[in-house]
Amino acid sequence: MVSMSASAPKPPSSPARIARTLAITSGKGGVGKTFVSANLAAALSRQGLKVLVLDADLGLANLDVVLNLYPKITLHDVFTGKAQLDEAILPAPGGFSVLLAGSGLVEYSRLTPDIRDQLHGIFEAVKPRFDVILIDTGAGISDVVLYAVSMAQEVIVVATPEPTSLTDAYATIKVLSAQQGRETLNLVVNQVARAGDGRAICAQLQQVVDRFVQGPNGAAPRLQLMGDIPLDTAVREAVRKRSLLLELHPGSAAAQGVLHVAARMVGR
Repeated sequence: MVSMSASAPKPPSSPARIARTLAITSGKGGVGKTFVSANLAAALSRQGLKVLVLDADLGLANLDVVLNLYPKITLHDVFTGKAQLDEAILPAPGGFSVLLAGSGLVEYSRLTPDIRDQLHGIFEAVKPRFDVILIDTGAGISDVVLYAVSMAQEVIVVATPEPTSLTDAYATIKVLSAQQGRETLNLVVNQVARAGDGRAICAQLQQVVDRFVQGPNGAAPRLQLMGDIPLDTAVREAVRKRSLLLELHPGSAAAQGVLHVAARMVGR
């Protein structure tokens, strides 16, 4: 019998998973940010990736509504020590996982040191478990939203062609450039009249950014168009039925737009 030498080489260990982290945010509410987050997660899961959507819209969460989930345990329970993190990570339709926030909790409207530390601790704990983490933030530029965005490697700004949405998207881009030194931001244009309109909208927004925004490095941040999603009655039906568009109407124009965004993400 041959004994193993103490100096025998050990088999190589598998590399630790490092999640790709993206914050999905918007300057204005009602632009379909959570719809994009949920369906993009489903599209990425179809490509074999282990995906988590972290609902960071603390206090005004609606990801559970979009996914027709009735969670008994939320981030609020983890924050307050009433539940363990593993109990709050739930399977969602579409093959991905979710960490849902509580709704109607006024204590999360302001970023306190405790909320910041709790959110950061949870984020660091889940990063080794997934391939992609999508942080579904609230809308606007509150301190809670900005901190949630700061945790992510990349940012996706969701906007619609409406002037108010583009104005608020510009304001968000300006703040993220000034406060977080973001040199590149991704853009998804939702509810476009025609496929391809996002390219012109991104170019127009880039012109305004080039003229009025100067980042810490002296240059304007660069916008990268991830894709556009056509205005589609199938989206309204999916939202009304609290279903993922990719499952209810996978062949719809809007679903194909989401799949295109996911393909560009993976391609990068």
